[in-house]
Amino acid sequence: MLKAVGFEATVVGTPPAGGFIAPNHLGYMDIVVLASVSPQVFLSKLEVNSWPVVGAYCRMAGTLYIDRQRRSDVATKEASFAEVLAAGLNMTFFLEGTSTDGRAVLPFRASLLQPVVSNSWPITPAYLKYECEDGDVTRDICWWGDMGFGSHIFRMFKVKHVKATVVFGKQRQPGGDRKSLANELYQDVLRLSESVA
Repeated sequence: MLKAVGFEATVVGTPPAGGFIAPNHLGYMDIVVLASVSPQVFLSKLEVNSWPVVGAYCRMAGTLYIDRQRRSDVATKEASFAEVLAAGLNMTFFLEGTSTDGRAVLPFRASLLQPVVSNSWPITPAYLKYECEDGDVTRDICWWGDMGFGSHIFRMFKVKHVKATVVFGKQRQPGGDRKSLANELYQDVLRLSESVA
């Protein structure tokens, strides 16, 4: 799919070999880019499953879904997370809770991290960056706010070449407090963003 849409992915650092990944979130192409550089399963909001095109790719990738209207739903996925890790795969959470235009990273939400803390599962911060020569990254590549999917994907296909950079930080143990972990991962991702500014 990356080749079909004119994306080229570059990796800085070393992808983890099992554990959780906590990247920033710029839109639906993040899933394709991240999956191309490291075997992983994604946790996504339930609505994505019904989206055209993207939903199909997410299902093929084995994406797990949570209902954000039910705060306790993440706890019901703990056994599924364990299965992913037991298979030697990575599990990726988008802790900002929404995608952005890439000009800033939103503070990370702590609620999704409780199973990571409870099970002492290792986690790796990561930073995604897009660049393009003949388009506007914030409008044509990042998908955020109230952008319509159809009009956005049409604009994205018109961009001839997109460079996607994925920067992996160091894998770490989660510690005992999810709020502290969320803040520390957020700060780690900000530092990674500065390394490729």
